[in-house]
Amino acid sequence: MSKIETAVENLAMGILQKSPEFELVDVDYVKEGGSFILRIFVDKSDGVGLDDCQKFSELLGDALDRDPTLTSMLNDNYLLEVSSPGIDRILKKDRDFIREKGKLIDVKLFAPINNEKFFVGKLINMEDKILTIEIDENSEMKIPMKDIAQIRLHIDF
Repeated sequence: MSKIETAVENLAMGILQKSPEFELVDVDYVKEGGSFILRIFVDKSDGVGLDDCQKFSELLGDALDRDPTLTSMLNDNYLLEVSSPGIDRILKKDRDFIREKGKLIDVKLFAPINNEKFFVGKLINMEDKILTIEIDENSEMKIPMKDIAQIRLHIDF
């Protein structure tokens, strides 16, 4: 996580303490198509709607404008996006793995294991930077987090 992302996360967490129904899922600061985007993902137990995103965007935008440290760090023009993580949310943080334990996940690897770069399995555990998934009823797989490109909740279509 970059310094900007960490500073924005801390600011956002302070705002969310006043609105405990919200959960901060992730913060990304990326350059896409020549523009900088500060992307904030929030959630709540009954889901996040457009009004929720707009409300949080206004609160965070005002706080960003008043924070001299972040104002100097965000010296380029940027677009602030606040959104829901979606039903196929990416799992990154310890609390994600705790909350989603027992659910099916998609695991995409940087390099193949047994000629495969993509696995679907039930999330058993994430401990000491080792992900454990159940591939089938009789088979568990342990994968070091350093080998994983992305983990998402699995969606059946």
